[in-house]
Amino acid sequence: MLGTWAELQRQQQRQREAELRLQQQQLRADERRAREAQKAAARADREAQRAYQQAREAEVARRTAEIEDRVGELQGVLRARLGQPGFRIERLRAAVQIPPFDAGELARPMAMPDPARYQVAPPSGLGSFAPGAQTRYEQERAQAHARYEYDLRAAQAAEYDRQQRLDTYHRQYQEWANGQRALADQRNEQVDDLVRRLATRDPEAVEDYFEGVLLASPDWPEGFSDRSAVAFDASARQLVVDHELPTTEIVPAVARVRYVKAEDQEKEVARTATDRRAIHRDVLAQSTVRILAELFFADHQGILDSVVLNGYVEAVNPATGRPGRTCLVTVTARAEDFRHISLDRVDAVACLEAMQGTLSARPDRPTPVQPGRSVDSVVSTPTPGPGTSRIPADDGDPDLYRMDPIEFENLIAELFKRMGMQVETTARSGDQGVDVVAVDPDPIRGGKIVVQVKRYRNTVPPTAVRDLAGTVQHHGANKGLLVTTSGFGPGSHEFIRNKPLGLVTGPELVGLLAQHGLRGRLGSGSGASAAPGTRVLVQLAWDAGTAPPLDPCAFVCSRGRVLTDDHFVFFNNPASPEGAVRVGDGVAFLVDLALVPQQADRLVLAAAVDEESAPGRDLSTLNGARVTRLDQADGTHLGEHSVRARRAGETAIVFGAFVRSEGSWSFSGTANGFTAGLLGVAVAHGVEVE
Repeated sequence: MLGTWAELQRQQQRQREAELRLQQQQLRADERRAREAQKAAARADREAQRAYQQAREAEVARRTAEIEDRVGELQGVLRARLGQPGFRIERLRAAVQIPPFDAGELARPMAMPDPARYQVAPPSGLGSFAPGAQTRYEQERAQAHARYEYDLRAAQAAEYDRQQRLDTYHRQYQEWANGQRALADQRNEQVDDLVRRLATRDPEAVEDYFEGVLLASPDWPEGFSDRSAVAFDASARQLVVDHELPTTEIVPAVARVRYVKAEDQEKEVARTATDRRAIHRDVLAQSTVRILAELFFADHQGILDSVVLNGYVEAVNPATGRPGRTCLVTVTARAEDFRHISLDRVDAVACLEAMQGTLSARPDRPTPVQPGRSVDSVVSTPTPGPGTSRIPADDGDPDLYRMDPIEFENLIAELFKRMGMQVETTARSGDQGVDVVAVDPDPIRGGKIVVQVKRYRNTVPPTAVRDLAGTVQHHGANKGLLVTTSGFGPGSHEFIRNKPLGLVTGPELVGLLAQHGLRGRLGSGSGASAAPGTRVLVQLAWDAGTAPPLDPCAFVCSRGRVLTDDHFVFFNNPASPEGAVRVGDGVAFLVDLALVPQQADRLVLAAAVDEESAPGRDLSTLNGARVTRLDQADGTHLGEHSVRARRAGETAIVFGAFVRSEGSWSFSGTANGFTAGLLGVAVAHGVEVE
């Protein structure tokens, strides 16, 4: 028994050991599986991390590529022009492509009912002998015929309706097609007229054509403006262009983007100021050369001998802190010289320098350059026609051409006196080329100014301008001015660049005289009167005692914005520079539409509450307001309209505007209110207010 018991104990011990070994094996297997799972998870995490980092790096590479593509696009402004044909006026013609008439479903006639489907078979065989068989047959036959007649009438009505709708649709198609042909014919007639006027070098036609050339220029990068002003000097065969160019903001401030793994962040690497400035200057130069190329390549008739291009930006002037227009590049290019330039290999900056152009060294500030001949300085002689601007005669204003020479010099001297200068006229003999000596008392920009006066009807020759330079040096003056009743050619404007010289054309002189309360006109000297309705007196009146005192104001505008701050006419600036509009007593305006600058398309008339004498008042009590227009020549009544009552809080009102359309002027009786008084209406028309 003892041996049996011992054997049993040994077996139980072996069984426990076997179970323990099995448990240990199972535990080790579980541990191995856990370690494998941990390794697999770690591998998955590493792969996920690697995929995540690759995605971030790919995004960084994509953003960097976008920046590089943008820079490449900017650096290829001129290259994008290569291979493009020059603009041709034939592109303006309308090619009529009238699609053939397609009636669609209306072309399908309505199907008529088939009589065979309405036939009833007569009884046959034994059925024909059944009681009432023949009667039922006749009834069914009659019913079938009735259905046929009904369906036939319905189909015929539907067919008639289809034909009517088809006729109407075809008539509408014919009317539309004829309208399209008429529009195309009208447009092509306008193009033919433009071609004829271009052949005669009509300034207005030349300006319209080349402005269209610039607007049609393709493939400019995003952010570039198409705003430009164009003027043509027919006598010099010179086109003058002021074109808006992009600021330094066009160049990406970021050079590239990198991914920092340790911080799991995308960081932008800033472009250096030097690099950004260099790219911007190159963009300005390429844009300038490309614009010149667009103009010269489109000149298939040989109209242009030269082009003056002034490139400006709209930016804050660091010297004044005020936003405005800053000229960054200017160049005078001759057509003959430009033809020898290989645009596919040229360096734009070097090309500008070779053409004696000037490019700002620091366009990022921006540092301005002295512009060449400006658009406003061009004195053109347009072909007479509807809406042609001219300086009308006026018995009240002296003709500068016919004025006594001494009186003319005295008039110029009086002009400079009213401009705040100390003035003396010189003796007729021994004046050594000086007609007026003026001293500007301003301690910074002032000094001695010598003035020469030339009463010419034709363009002043460049020799007179060169003589002025010698006169300034001889007299030790700070500046020289040449004042004329005509204009100056491109050679004169080119000569005075970066020199202490100034040129005043005839229209500019007339504007200055009007601005400072003096009178003068250019021609015709034969007693001819202005065209009817050209010189207009506009008055705003209202019921007595119903409104606060009002101040008149006017704006000479282009596309809704005042041309310059001097073209904002109010109590501190009673006349526009060229004399197109002057404020009179009360709310009255003396308007001369013939003097409105060519680039202006609207002359806006307004009034504002006098805040000094009537603080806190508004226009809600303006009752019975009416606007009257009279011809200044003979007092002829030209029109009148009423102004509706104004809302509380309105302190300024635009009550009318002269609008130029296709060369002629019309008056629009508008009524728009403003709540910020004179300031509000001025800002709304683009006046820069400090």
